Amino acid sequence: MEQNKIDIYQMVTDKIIALLENGTIPWRKPWTDGGLPKNLITGKPYRGVNVFLLASLGYAQNLFLTFEQAKALGGSIKKGEKSQLVVFWKWIDIKNPDTTPPDEKKKQKPMLRYYHVFNVAQCNGIPEDRIPVITRPNEPIGVCEGIVAEMPNKPTFQHVENEAYYIPATDILNMPDIEYFIESEAYYATLFHELLHSTGHKDRLNRKELVEPTQFGSYSYSTEELVAEIGSCYLQSYAGIVKNDMANSAAYIQGWLGKLKSDKRVIIYASGLAQRATDYILNAPQPQKEERIQEEPQMVAV
Repeated sequence: MEQNKIDIYQMVTDKIIALLENGTIPWRKPWTDGGLPKNLITGKPYRGVNVFLLASLGYAQNLFLTFEQAKALGGSIKKGEKSQLVVFWKWIDIKNPDTTPPDEKKKQKPMLRYYHVFNVAQCNGIPEDRIPVITRPNEPIGVCEGIVAEMPNKPTFQHVENEAYYIPATDILNMPDIEYFIESEAYYATLFHELLHSTGHKDRLNRKELVEPTQFGSYSYSTEELVAEIGSCYLQSYAGIVKNDMANSAAYIQGWLGKLKSDKRVIIYASGLAQRATDYILNAPQPQKEERIQEEPQMVAV
């Protein structure tokens, strides 16, 4: 029994490590992903590490059920879909010779159990009336919409997945729908971040941190993330929506600076790139070539 307990701990740990290695940063996802993860049938919310494991999957609605529960509803699991691990504690009586007086409670010990669940999006045939429709009163912000509309040579926008990302190879920017965000300001803070990435495309500013192949966590990758986050802050300030995300952005930037081995000079370099990218989005005049920033932070005088 102890071996099973250790194995479950390892299974959970491996899941979390895989998320981190793949670049999933949950605190940078200000959209709600359909609310707190809960079981579709019982309506009970999941607790503990299950909240992190299930919410990090990126589904539009955090409604889950077991294979048997889906089957009982007349549904099935889509071919090729994989289940998600869910763990829970259960207290059991310690088996020993019954010497406990009748008026005393028996001794118990915790036992760790696990089972597997599927998101409703992984299922076929679930009755529509069993899946609640989620709506939120988020409304477009005019000045932010104007910034996006006036950007020259825009990337292709789409809302097909509940993830925020930009793909340089196809010049596609994907965003979750605005109603999935905690508030409208959070939607535009995230949109601006991805829009900043798109300015590095070879047909725009041709920023080497974006166009040259890099690995997650590398120096160039971290610099590009700094550019996108700093630029997002610039655009939020320009639009007057700084109340929502500036503190989170500052913490995010500090985290990447740590990743860059405390090279404080890089903030000057990244800020210069971010300003140039922001000017591009706002269709502002670009500086003359001789006035542009140095290509490498090592060139900045100290």
